[in-house]
Amino acid sequence: MHKTINSTEFRKMILVGAKSLENNRAKVDALNVFPVPDGDTGTNMSLTMQSAVKELSLCSSNAFMEICDAISKGALKGARGNSGVILSQILKGICSVVRECGAEFDTKTFAKAMEAGTKVAYGAVSVPKEGTILTVVRMMSEHASKVASKKKNFEEFFAEVITAGDKALAKTPELLPVLKKAGVVDSGGVGLMTIIKGFAATLTGEEVEEISVDSADEPSEEFGDNSDIINLDLGEIQFAYCTEFFIINLKKSTTLADIDRLREKLMNLGDSVICIGDLDLVKVHVHTNQPGKALTYALELGELDRPKIENMLEQNRQLKAKLEAEKKEMGMLAICAGQGLSDIFKDLFVDRIIEGGQTMNPSAADIAQAAQKINAEHVFVFPNNKNIILAAEQAKNLVENKTIHVIPTKNVPQGFAAALEFNPEVSVEENKTNMLHALDNVKAGQVTHSVRNTSLNGFSIKEGDIIGLDDKKILAKSQDVSEAVVKLIGRMKEDFHQVITLYYGEDVKSEDAEALAAEIAEKYPDCDVDYHSGGQPVYYYLISLE
Repeated sequence: MHKTINSTEFRKMILVGAKSLENNRAKVDALNVFPVPDGDTGTNMSLTMQSAVKELSLCSSNAFMEICDAISKGALKGARGNSGVILSQILKGICSVVRECGAEFDTKTFAKAMEAGTKVAYGAVSVPKEGTILTVVRMMSEHASKVASKKKNFEEFFAEVITAGDKALAKTPELLPVLKKAGVVDSGGVGLMTIIKGFAATLTGEEVEEISVDSADEPSEEFGDNSDIINLDLGEIQFAYCTEFFIINLKKSTTLADIDRLREKLMNLGDSVICIGDLDLVKVHVHTNQPGKALTYALELGELDRPKIENMLEQNRQLKAKLEAEKKEMGMLAICAGQGLSDIFKDLFVDRIIEGGQTMNPSAADIAQAAQKINAEHVFVFPNNKNIILAAEQAKNLVENKTIHVIPTKNVPQGFAAALEFNPEVSVEENKTNMLHALDNVKAGQVTHSVRNTSLNGFSIKEGDIIGLDDKKILAKSQDVSEAVVKLIGRMKEDFHQVITLYYGEDVKSEDAEALAAEIAEKYPDCDVDYHSGGQPVYYYLISLE
């Protein structure tokens, strides 16, 4: 356990934090959902960290003062985009406290450093917005200050801080409308959490891993993607040009007040203004319709270096054109609970999955929002639960520029059968007809436990009993899960059934499912028996007979 951190360990924290972010750079990039990303968030933040690492590698001293000055200088020099610049200021604030340490620092000192990082970062932004990386660093630093006196070893301290950061990240959509509209969290906040988790991994010796996003091009549901950008209006971009540059070799007559006045002038030219630095180096970022004027103002203070001007309107046009070109006629949306079931739907080319089921029914708005993000004119929705069908029907009235077709699947096996019928080469109506007919060929059951005493369907049931049921009534009871499955299949199976499939839940071991499948195969030699991990909660097994 680390009760203190020395300069060598702090240096390594920066290196591992940078590596953690670089490993996940493309995946953080994929989370940016603003109308036009002014540079990619993951790339910008990673380049900021890499610049700090480069400057740190040139620092031969191992004293906190020299190490921290190198980190601060390198981060500022390499800062790109809003998130990169804010990250550089977070590091600057942290280093302003750590640089004053002697041989080592403790959790209380690092909590103060995080507090300083928050203060400097907020001060760097002309109009701070909550729901961004700023919110994440603020809530982490506030929690760090509360727990530092109790959590004296850094392993426990970072665990607390990371938990607070994850909670803050989850709140960002409620604080920033554009995130809530897209149903995602702030990408800059994800980048910051990736760095902090790298810090923690340095002390625990854990390998730096990639974050759990399916791919750089197709983020997970938790995070979402930018596929709904196609519905945004170009008019939403008020200021067309993302303008960035450094001011170097400042004139001898330039003062800190001049830098403040430059910031005020830039605020009158546009928005997203960041103007930070000192008399050695100034970093500027602004969205404006008059980039030339911004450069002219800066020349009054010193020389320009590395100017970059990007046309965000054209970027948006290109992105919308790309999405329009990729638009297809038909897509599919499924609702289920359990990673295994979700993976099976993805293998069946279902475009999007909403987590939900017996214990968590998504709303009509949830279903409409997910359908809206599918780049297709027609979306087939598989509710996979009788309690969700009505909400899916209501979602039809909440989508724009597309049509929802609800296939009234009452359970997951029916959803699989419907998805298997999808054929992109035939018409919408033909697909719909085939999917509806497929439901008649599936008989489904589930095995779970009773949560109370009752008498139902001829059974006297006690709390904790294992029960097997179909969509209408209880068909089996037992004290043993496997026995309940066998009894249920015995009640459900008809002579024409040729395939029996078991989907085992999160509370069932794979070897138990394998043994049960073998037992059923022996009992019904005329049937093909298979089993898959469903990962669903509540139900030990979902059973399909076809």
